[in-house]
Amino acid sequence: METGRSSESPEVPKKGKSKTPRKPKDSILKQKSPAEFFADNKNIAGFDNPGKCLYTTVRELVENALDSAESISELPVVEITIEEIGRSKFNSMIGLADHERRDEALYDDFETAKAREKRLAKEARVLEIQAKNAALGKKVKDPTATKAAKGREASYYRVTCKDNGRGMPHDDIPNMFGRVLSGTKYGLKQTRGKFGLGAKMALIWSKMSTGLPIEITSSMNSQNYTSFCRLDIDIHKNVPHIHIHEKRENKERWHGAEIQIVIEGNWTTYRSKILHYMRQMAVITPYAQFLFQFVSDSPEKNVTIRFTRRTDIMPSVPLETKYHPSAVDILLIKRLITETSKQTLLQFLQHEFVNIGKSHAERLIGEMGPDFSPKMSVKSLTPQQIVRIHQLFRQAKFDDPSGDILSPAGEYNLRLGIIKELHPDMVATFSGSAQVFEGHPFIVEAGVSVGGKDVKQGLNVFRFANRIPLLFEQGADVVTRTAMKRINWNSYKINQTQDKIGVFVSIVSTKIPFKGTGKEYIGDDISEIASAVKTAIQQCCNQLKSKIVKRIHAREQQERKRNLSKYIPSATAAIYDLLKQTTCVHASKKRRYRDDNADLLKQVSVNSLTKDTFREKLAQHVEKVDYEMGLEYATQTGVNEEPREDIYIESLDEDKKNFIDLQSPIFVFRLYQ
Repeated sequence: METGRSSESPEVPKKGKSKTPRKPKDSILKQKSPAEFFADNKNIAGFDNPGKCLYTTVRELVENALDSAESISELPVVEITIEEIGRSKFNSMIGLADHERRDEALYDDFETAKAREKRLAKEARVLEIQAKNAALGKKVKDPTATKAAKGREASYYRVTCKDNGRGMPHDDIPNMFGRVLSGTKYGLKQTRGKFGLGAKMALIWSKMSTGLPIEITSSMNSQNYTSFCRLDIDIHKNVPHIHIHEKRENKERWHGAEIQIVIEGNWTTYRSKILHYMRQMAVITPYAQFLFQFVSDSPEKNVTIRFTRRTDIMPSVPLETKYHPSAVDILLIKRLITETSKQTLLQFLQHEFVNIGKSHAERLIGEMGPDFSPKMSVKSLTPQQIVRIHQLFRQAKFDDPSGDILSPAGEYNLRLGIIKELHPDMVATFSGSAQVFEGHPFIVEAGVSVGGKDVKQGLNVFRFANRIPLLFEQGADVVTRTAMKRINWNSYKINQTQDKIGVFVSIVSTKIPFKGTGKEYIGDDISEIASAVKTAIQQCCNQLKSKIVKRIHAREQQERKRNLSKYIPSATAAIYDLLKQTTCVHASKKRRYRDDNADLLKQVSVNSLTKDTFREKLAQHVEKVDYEMGLEYATQTGVNEEPREDIYIESLDEDKKNFIDLQSPIFVFRLYQ
């Protein structure tokens, strides 16, 4: 008999995978170069999508060109060209042969026969419904194109920017374009840039989207050669990769820079933004000349726009300044101590900060405590002592920094720019005095226009920060919110919904308080800036109100004259008929009339006074009353009774360069010697 397995015997364990958890791999400390960081986070620098990348590339190149020309007090001449590159041409540029598709189903834009049949049936139904609505007289919407393909066809563009600026030193070109966070604009001063990246981010995008290098041609003033450099960037090492770097002959003695880069982009979706940017740049820099071109294989897509120079009066160059004590933090104080050439604490406070004189510095040192002395070495300060200095800086009282280091556009240039580009019926400008927030000086300039070409009804807000246009995230900006919610336009005789209103606000500062990752708008949370913006707009509105009131009075005067003139024929006929009837009454009744009335009746009876005579006399009387009332109003308001005439000023000849400018906020008087 077979014996079975005892129920108490231990079970044999089943073979299977071990349940022992895996040990995690040891974490490895990794580092990213600045170039690699911005390549991974390109949206921070405004490179969100291909269309925005094209726009930001144009913006960076144009602003660099303006900075370069203004740094040598040269009237800027900037030429920007966007050339559309087809796929076949792009493939030939990178040495890639054209390839025909073999397996259509492999591609994302492949459409099966069933899907195509379904799409065509849907389009047929839509057309049938539209035909029925048209037959019934109903409004028919324009048919929208149905997307037959899901895939996005990449578009490539060659962007070229040429200027007449300073140019670049031959040996510095590779690092200026191929090393992120290196440049000449770092320091505390008013600058156009937002991140200090310039064309470097465009080069990073070019490397990511096309793999093609950037080409730079540059020459400085009085150089007999031009520098040519073709390079790209090593993203991981943050160093330039130089292909060609050589000197070439400069026969024309040209100075400036020409930058050429090929990137992926989208002109169709960002066409209006790019053109709008160029137009606003022409408003804020009327002393510059811009030539913008878009070149395509399809002639109907080509665009050429020239923004001519309206004036040769340029703003002053912004000056670099030292830090205000209330605007520094502990890290910045440590950096200043490391970089300073001063030996003692007293010298350090005097020379590394603004608005701290010798006596003030001695008082501050005395307030710091017994561990501090004027002659102690600034390099020997401990971290605790640096914190004490920072605390005192935040609590002590200092004079406000000066606004002389700033370079606003100026009322004169702002007014000219608005008139040149918008051709408004009326315009008013205002430039405020320098104010301070968080230790940084700022100036707000504003312009308000009414009417004009290519201006929509309602409020049209144009925002500028350090003389560059801001086009995105407008709703959250302090300028937009102030114009929309804090200005009572009706009190200034301006209709907010029906009139064509242009609101221009330019803010310049050593530190623009941008909000958001893209730095495209100025926050509404800084009371000093919000108050200054409101005041500037209100000042412009007050100027416009006086003009509008005068215009309303003139319109009412014309309406009154028109109404009086309308009744002249009826009044003439009634008066003449009455006089004619009076001449026919009995002779005994005529004696009651005075001699002058009798003479009038006699002239009527013998037809020496006719209806035409009365009509002419009444018309003359209306003209006289209208002129007297207008003259009385002009006398009360201080307006000259003589009509104003347009003045045409001759263009400046090249040989007439010896002159003195006497500048006013709204005009410049030039005295030739």
